[in-house]
Amino acid sequence: MATEDRPARPRIAIAVLALCGMATSLQFTLVIPVVPEMPRLLSVSVDDASWIVTATLLTSAIATPVLARMADMYGKRRMLCLSLAVLTMGSVVAAVGGGFVAVLLGRAMQGFAAALIPVGISLLRDALPPQRVGAAVALMSATLGTGSALGMPLSGLLYGRFGWESLFWFSAVTGVVLVAAVLIAVPESPLRAPGRFDVVGALLLSVILTAALLVLSKGTRWGWGSGLVVGLLGVAAAGLLVWVPLQLRVARPMVDLRTAVQRPVLLTNIASVFATFAMFANMLVTVQQVQAPEATGYGFGLSVVGAGLVMLPSGLAMVALSPLSGALLTRFGGRPVLLLGCSVMAVAFVSRVFLDGNLTAIVIGATAVGVGTALAFAAMPTLIMAAVPVTETASANGINSLVRSLGTSVCSALVALIAVSLPVWVDGASFLSPAAVHLCFWVAAGSAAIAVVVGAFVPAVGYRAGDRIRLVGDDARPVTLA
Repeated sequence: MATEDRPARPRIAIAVLALCGMATSLQFTLVIPVVPEMPRLLSVSVDDASWIVTATLLTSAIATPVLARMADMYGKRRMLCLSLAVLTMGSVVAAVGGGFVAVLLGRAMQGFAAALIPVGISLLRDALPPQRVGAAVALMSATLGTGSALGMPLSGLLYGRFGWESLFWFSAVTGVVLVAAVLIAVPESPLRAPGRFDVVGALLLSVILTAALLVLSKGTRWGWGSGLVVGLLGVAAAGLLVWVPLQLRVARPMVDLRTAVQRPVLLTNIASVFATFAMFANMLVTVQQVQAPEATGYGFGLSVVGAGLVMLPSGLAMVALSPLSGALLTRFGGRPVLLLGCSVMAVAFVSRVFLDGNLTAIVIGATAVGVGTALAFAAMPTLIMAAVPVTETASANGINSLVRSLGTSVCSALVALIAVSLPVWVDGASFLSPAAVHLCFWVAAGSAAIAVVVGAFVPAVGYRAGDRIRLVGDDARPVTLA
């Protein structure tokens, strides 16, 4: 029987890791409201300014599986601190650099924070008493929505009072505080995956992800049939042809493809893509919906702060539901909770097509989607950790986080394509038309429904969030003890 270090005060450890998760999601929304101002502030073009968002997306996709794999091998708390340290340094670089290059570099470094959630969830799994795992995982999963919702109003307040540099100073101070909190309150996991780190596999995966995500994030702007897009797709495809056989030959690969294609893991990851698509559509379309001018026929002309406040109840609902999500996970396991969450999302999006005549209806609809998101996102890591060796939980959660980021990228690209195809023009500016908004909601409802169908085929496993664990060798898997 393996012994595990337990935090002396589990609630403090849970709170610290939840705050780490919130810091992750803040990096993706805190800067978004000021991106339209960056061409003027930094004397760059609109296209150049968009790279401030793209840079973080790229580095987060690359850093997450790499740091998650290193967490399994070298220590989860150690990788948490490394992620926070790079986030802090990047924030300082962006704040003091004063120019576009410094901001771009700083934003790229902030992308390392994306590893905090999968590594933190795995650490919770290792460090907490079994009866606390379900609610703790649900809470940390919920911080994705809470941080995203808080980012926009917080950004408006900081930018309006202290200038754009204050956004990065806020992130830097947050990083320093969280590093200290992790070192004080969160114990290191004793579990380690043996072997040597797959450097070649990590580099090849980075090339593949960079090419694929550039296509998703820039395809609409560059043109889907342009030579650049076609070339990047070729690079991604060629990289996969080399990377997959390499991963199958290496003793300790960057990604264990044999585990990844096992039915529980594969189907959970596929369902995660569609569920995340729906989650991101809720935020992306709702914000555009309430910020659009009234002349569009549906908008409310809200400010950035106002739009953020509309999304705030959704984020708070995700946190409030974490105890219920944890109880459901402990009682029923991950699959029923995933199906329930995705079903709620699908029904909520259908209702949003017909109930969007006032702000109250929009807030209720967005919050209903948030309720479903809280349940679905709590179930995903539980299903993943139930199906993989306990020495690979961080890596497996990192891959799940990666496929979820692909879901957000696909959603962003598709909403941009719909906006271009079905626009409405007001004073020379283009906005989503009412038909485009409804189409986005229908597509999101369909995506959530697909997640339900896929999730229904995830096999039940003999492990729930509260089960105790027995370790058997290096390839230990979770099993229920009587």
